Amino acid sequence: MTEITVDCLGMTCPQPLMAIRKVLESDAPERLMVMVDDEAALENVSRYLSVAGYEVHSARIAGVWTVSAALGASAVKVPAAGDQPCPAPSSAGEGHKVVVFLSSDTLGAGDDLLGAKLMANFLKTLPELGHDLWRIVCVNGAVRLASADSPQVDALKALEAAGASILVCGTCLEFFGLLEKKAVGQTTNMLDVVTSLQLASKVISL
Repeated sequence: MTEITVDCLGMTCPQPLMAIRKVLESDAPERLMVMVDDEAALENVSRYLSVAGYEVHSARIAGVWTVSAALGASAVKVPAAGDQPCPAPSSAGEGHKVVVFLSSDTLGAGDDLLGAKLMANFLKTLPELGHDLWRIVCVNGAVRLASADSPQVDALKALEAAGASILVCGTCLEFFGLLEKKAVGQTTNMLDVVTSLQLASKVISL
């Protein structure tokens, strides 16, 4: 049974994921061991391998996570650049896929208190897009919206429950110390973000 070790120590998003994809495409190992020292990379790599049909386990020793993956009976083709392990659009929304790209937890410039109110109103109004709303991508300061203590987290949970997938930048969560506080959406990486923008029929960027 083939086993390959991939050293991703020191790599930042999305390098670990790209390294794993390359190994799976070229060698299709039955067993894989991946070493990462970035918690966001741990989540992304584990999720990616799970989607590819591997049974995944991880352990941490002295700040280094070791991800052990064994090919299971549910193995599927390796996700390609346009087939990332993000939730697929529902059949109702396949005709028109709108991605909302958020880079701040406030809307507009001038006054942050006003900006926070405008963002709250914006999120509460997004359901008007109906099934066209495919994904909401949160990067930089917008990841604060997905934290447990955010006033807007319930609005995001409602959007997710209605069928929109919410991608929250893992590197950004880690930078702001919010990895453990994320309460909605899935931790993602820049490769997923770029792919989402590529597949969208329309991008609303704020």
